[in-house]
Amino acid sequence: MDSHGGRRTKVQQDAATVEIGYALVSAGFAAAVLFGAVAGPTLLFALPRALRTALVWIGLVAAAVVFLARVVSVLVRFRRGTHPSQPGRTNPDS
Repeated sequence: MDSHGGRRTKVQQDAATVEIGYALVSAGFAAAVLFGAVAGPTLLFALPRALRTALVWIGLVAAAVVFLARVVSVLVRFRRGTHPSQPGRTNPDS
């Protein structure tokens, strides 16, 4: 149901599906990059076991937080209807 009490059109359903997919993929990418940045040194350097464990756990927690924050921010922005401008397209009002 949309905000006016009617059913969503196929275009609206497709837009929501694409936005959900974008939210999940971009959140997964951001989380993976953050995890790699935090926990990556454990693969490159001979660190004490306690430090290796701490870095992996910190990376996991930070990645989970970033993942959730990204998904929520993308979906809230979509719900409000504020989309970033599309470069290369002209404004029809100009």
